[in-house]
Parts: sequence; structure tokens; C-alpha cells
Amino acid sequence: MRQNLMLSVKYGALVLAALAVVRGGYTVISENVTVSSSVNGRELPIYCVETDEKKIALSFDAAWGNEDTAKILEILAKQDVKVTFFMTGGWVESYPDDVKAILAAGHDLGNHSENHKNMSQLSDNEKKEELMKVHEKVRELTGYEMFLFRPPYGDYDNAVINTAKDCGYYTIQWDVDSLDWKDYGVDSIIKTVTEHKHLGNGSIILCHNGAKYTAQALDMLIAKLKNEGYTFVPISELIYKDKYHMNHEGRQIKN
Repeated sequence: MRQNLMLSVKYGALVLAALAVVRGGYTVISENVTVSSSVNGRELPIYCVETDEKKIALSFDAAWGNEDTAKILEILAKQDVKVTFFMTGGWVESYPDDVKAILAAGHDLGNHSENHKNMSQLSDNEKKEELMKVHEKVRELTGYEMFLFRPPYGDYDNAVINTAKDCGYYTIQWDVDSLDWKDYGVDSIIKTVTEHKHLGNGSIILCHNGAKYTAQALDMLIAKLKNEGYTFVPISELIYKDKYHMNHEGRQIKN
């Protein structure tokens, strides 16, 4: 996959408001930036990032369950690792103290839609509502302006990507799925990630805070990846915010 020819097509000037995240808050930059997420007429989310640095991003989808969030945060603090949590509106409403704790610990808050629906099946207005309802909840709760969006089920089409852009969001997928949601066990999670064929510089790893064995596997998983020379950064620090294009794999490439 990494040797595949990178086919990138710029589709013109798209104007987004650039966002610069500050720990515990945010800053909106007023200048306009030009980016391209189109490849052969298809809009793509960011699956991974091209970088010479051996850095990766760990992410957690938070839609159901909360029994292990405190334990996950404890392990991340112990390992001095910052990650990204993608949260639904229902999860934010049910666990506001945990949302605050995640942000206070220096992690990214990301948007996982209001109701965890298949976004491609919704009208453009419904798509916007799914994004902005949870956006407003998080802003009112924490003052934080989210700008990273992960579509539920990984479901997207051109309209989903473009609506997210219009709402000030970068759409984020993953190139390494831990499969923790299948509840195969601790060893399975660790092996699936560390031996994944796509794991490499700039990878984005998918986990779930409510999966049965994720918290149990997390400490060893991080340790093994560190031993392989990887460093962890939140997605907000991994991706390029402007002057980039995509290849056909969904790899974000600096212009």
C-alpha cells in the first residue's frame, strides 16, 4: 500500500477558516487557507498522514458506555500520551464530567455526530444538524471549539466531507483498526495493531473507550509501540491544517 503510486488531483481553491488549538481552549486564525481533499472527483477524509517522523495518533470513539474512561485516562497520563476522543452528543450529555476531564488532561475533543447515524443517508441540512448539535453542546460545556470529525461507521460520501468542511471540520478516518469492538481479547488488540500491515509513520489508530478489553490492553499496546520507536501525538498535531492534498489512499500530503 505504501508503494502505491500517489495519485492526487487538486480540484481548485477551497477556503476554510484555519483553527489553531491551544491546550484548554482554542484560537481562530482569520487568514484563509487553500487545501484539497479531492482525488479523481471523489472527496476523501484523512486516513493517515505522510511524514518522515515516526509519529502516530491514537483515537477513541465514545458513543456507548463509560465504565473504562477513567482507567483509560489514567493509563494515558502514566504513559504521557495525548490522544483524540470522538464523542457523540448523547455521550456528551450523559458524561459531561468526563468530557471536561478529557480536555483538562490535554486530549483532543472530536465530533462523532449527534446521534451516530449513517451520515451519507441524511440530507445536507440533517448532516449539518448532526455536526453542529454536538458541537454546540461541547462549546457550551467546555468553551472548546471542535474541528475534527469522525463519521459514524466510517460512512461518508462527497456531501458528508463537504458539509463537514462548511462547518469548519476536517473529516478523520483511520488506517489501523484495533478491532477492539469485536471483543476478541487483550492479546488480539495488541497483535492486531502492532502487526497491522498499514501501521507506519502518520498512522491513525481506531479504538473505542467502551470496548470490553481496550483498557486492559492499552498500557501494553502503548509500551510496545514506543519500543518500536513510535511517538504519540493527538490527531490535531498529526494532520496538516492547510496547504495539503490527498492521494488515493486517503493519505494527507503536504504541498
